[in-house]
Amino acid sequence: MPDSSQARSALPAPIPVTLLTGFLGSGKTTLLNHLVQQPALCHALVVINEFGQTALDHLLVAHSTEQVVAPLAGGCLCCHLRGDLVQTLRDITWRFARNGQRQFDRVLIETSGLADPIPILQTLASHPQLSGRYRLDGVICTLDLCHGNETLAQHPAALRQLASADCILLTKPDQASAAQHASLRLQLDHINPSAARMEIRHGAIAADQLLELVSATHHAARTSNTPITGTALLSPHPLSMRHAGSTLPADHGLAATTVTFETPLALAGLPQWIAAQTANLPGHVLRIKGLLHIEGAAVPYAIHGVGHSIYPPVPLQSWPNVDRRSHVIFITHTPAV
Repeated sequence: MPDSSQARSALPAPIPVTLLTGFLGSGKTTLLNHLVQQPALCHALVVINEFGQTALDHLLVAHSTEQVVAPLAGGCLCCHLRGDLVQTLRDITWRFARNGQRQFDRVLIETSGLADPIPILQTLASHPQLSGRYRLDGVICTLDLCHGNETLAQHPAALRQLASADCILLTKPDQASAAQHASLRLQLDHINPSAARMEIRHGAIAADQLLELVSATHHAARTSNTPITGTALLSPHPLSMRHAGSTLPADHGLAATTVTFETPLALAGLPQWIAAQTANLPGHVLRIKGLLHIEGAAVPYAIHGVGHSIYPPVPLQSWPNVDRRSHVIFITHTPAV
């Protein structure tokens, strides 16, 4: 009779899920049209969420005959359609199978322009019928450089979309002024300093650049030079700790806080330490991203979470540079009073 470790190794690997978000008119569908025609996504299952009773966006996306495009219309995935998403992701592994073999290797979800991605990510991370089958591969957010400042000032959902992102794609750069570029980049430095940023024109970008984002973007953590001495639950001995925080103007209510540990961490106490950190932060935790140096490990571990749901740490292939410290970024939101 096989032991439990053998049974676990026999389980299929979780299916990677990429979430494509961004406010109305920011270029999501244009981007999606380019992505789904590339070899890296030729076996992707695409789920398109639209706001409204009539689904049209899926008709505007060119895709190969091997791809599945499943529209979810009538509302936003962040609210009452989440149940439909759960059912879709639960059933697609057998609905879209041939001779017992699943016909897709990853899932790409395009949300409506009005959707808050946080509840969607929490569903993926914590729903008992999804968390073991799927893993978050990354959150991509499109942002219109021409109208981004106005969008962020007027629509809180756009702020939460950006705060959730692992990669921010700045669209229409050829139409934006130098002042618009500078102003928006300054805001992004505060909203989500760890997210990768790239400018794209007419949705053109290599799909390979947008895969495995959860692991890749942890390398961009920013820290201060002000040391704070403390003791963490991760290790039995005191740690030298660096802590940096940045906030937007009060009307935004977003903050990005980076905690850096100088010495390796013990893996066993990680959940308790994360819980202790979030309890001391202002507002609600939106995203957690980190690159960890674990005691006894030769490679770094990536960790990420949504709200208070934490994914298991994942070992990476190698360190990105000579820095061997652990960095964890907490993005929080404090509603205006």
